[in-house]
Formats: sequence, C-alpha cells, structure tokens
Amino acid sequence: MKKIDDASVIARRISEFLCGYAPQFLTSSEHTLKGYKDTLTLYFQFLQERGITSDSLTRHHLEKEWIEKWIIWLKESRKNSPDTCNNRLASIRRFLEYLAEKDVSMDYLYLESHKIKRQKCPKKKVSGLSRDAVTAMLNAPDTKTAIGRRDLVFLTLLYATAARLDEIRSLKLCDIHLDAQKPYANIYGKGNKLRTAYLLPRANALLKVYIKEVHGPNSDPSRLLFYSRVGGSYGKLTEAALDKRIKIYASMANAVCKDVPLNTHAHLFRHAKASHWIEDGLSVVEIQFLLGHEQIETTMKYLDITTDQKVKALATLESETDKKISRKWKKSDGSLTDFCGLKR
Repeated sequence: MKKIDDASVIARRISEFLCGYAPQFLTSSEHTLKGYKDTLTLYFQFLQERGITSDSLTRHHLEKEWIEKWIIWLKESRKNSPDTCNNRLASIRRFLEYLAEKDVSMDYLYLESHKIKRQKCPKKKVSGLSRDAVTAMLNAPDTKTAIGRRDLVFLTLLYATAARLDEIRSLKLCDIHLDAQKPYANIYGKGNKLRTAYLLPRANALLKVYIKEVHGPNSDPSRLLFYSRVGGSYGKLTEAALDKRIKIYASMANAVCKDVPLNTHAHLFRHAKASHWIEDGLSVVEIQFLLGHEQIETTMKYLDITTDQKVKALATLESETDKKISRKWKKSDGSLTDFCGLKR
C-alpha cells in the first residue's frame, strides 16, 4: 500500500470514528466525545511537530514506539498528569480498535497499543461535600427569583440522585414520575444505560412546584426538565453555565460553612452522596447500582474503600450489572491536523 493511501485511510477513519461510530456505539456523553477528539488532535499535532505531513503519514506512525514518544511529550511538554496520560492512551486505543475492525491489516496497531504501560498514579482519596456543606449549598439560592428556584431544584437533584452533570442536563419531563407510589426519575447514564433514582419527599415536593411553575400542566413530555431558551429553542443548559452557577453558590455558602470548597463543582455532589450512603450503611453493591458503575472495582476506588470492605463487597457480589466535526479529510490546507479533520 502506498504511503498516501495510508494517510487517506487514516484521515477517513478519524472522521468516521468521531462523527459516526463513537457517538452511535460508544457514548452519548459530549464530554467523552470531546475527549476522543482532543486526544486525536494532540496526537497528530505531536506528529506534525516532528515533521510528519499528509504526504509522509503512514500506519507506522501509529505504532507502539510513536505512541510511547507521544506520552512522554504529553508528560514533559504539556505537563499532563499520569491520570491524563492514561486517559489519552485509552482514547487512542479506542480509535485503533475501530481502525482494526475496518482494516484487518492494521489490527497489529491495536494489539501493540495494549503492550504500552500505563503511567503509575498516586492513590488519591476522593473528596466530596460534608452534610453541613450540602445543606449550606442548598440554602444559598434565592428562592424569591425564578432562577434561584430553578437552581435549588437542580442542586437538590444533583445530590438526591448522585447523578452526573450531563445526566441531570439530559433529564426530560417524561423521565420524572412524581405520582408513583415511590416517586422516581429515570437516569440515562454512560452507554445510554438506564437506572432508577428514587426521590425522597423534599426533592419530590420541589420538583412538583418547579414543573407546575415552569412547564405547566400540558407541557410536551419530551421537553428537557432544565432548558435554555437561547436561540428560541428548548436546548440543554451548557455545562459551563451550570458550573458558573454552582461556583456562585459555593462562594455564598463558604461564608456560612467553611466546609464548602470555593471550587465546588457538580461531581462533588455525586462523591458526597456516595460517601453519605456508605455512612448510612448501604453496601458497596447497592452503591454500585445507584451510581451506575459497570464494574464494582470502580465503586471501590471511587469511595477509597479499605481492603476489608473490598472482601465483604466481593462476598456480597458472589451471593447476588461531540458535536460532529466537519469531514475535512478530503480538503487539507497542508497541515497534518487539518488533513485529518482535527483542527481545534
């Protein structure tokens, strides 16, 4: 196969992977899709800095030796942490797996990538919010305003369901069942997997008032629970906008309770709820289900569980589951990243 043929195939597969395969078969998370695109952009930026062009690019530039050099570049030139390097490596492997499925002659690239050692990461204790900190955050919104009432419901749901930020952003009216014998919300997590989050009386009451006020009695069930009217449509609130709101309340709450970090973000509510479930006596298996973790080891690491607790958890277990980018690979301006459709 000619070199230029390799380059064209790789560029086309990148476009297919990012625009079609990843969003359809791997994830619906905008954050994860952005991670795939950023990883490939960084990789081909690295190759470009080493003089690789669209004319000289071949499959050999995706081999183990080049990927290892790239990881060193991430660490030394970009000062990426070991965790970030491992995430980037996982994303490259995903792409190489897709490449191998499409062209068996490139299967060796995917197999080789699994021989690359992951970076050693120091164990970090996951921190969340204390119960007092959660209370202070929930007391911060001004319920005399419409935005304050919305934000109170949003923060309450973050904590009550231990859901990820995008899962809350994606909630629709049809996912909320407030008149059931045990009120609940359907949460669609990674891989569009469904789990049930039961709602306690406070969350249930707040949601009833919010939905009545904001949506009315005859709203479209497919409408988002929390929405933005920017552009005249009922679109998702952006993660940046919600993060900004959280930090405003964190600053207010910190003045009352020093347990509230000024850099509080949505995921801290998830950590907090999980740790509070542990304190309340729930088993690790139960928390695994409530958090939507596929592997119980993820829950154990997440909660910084002791060895004894791991043994008990496994014993219990034995006794019991981006926006599309434009297809630029045909229209290069000469740079390798543009040839591959990876301009930031």
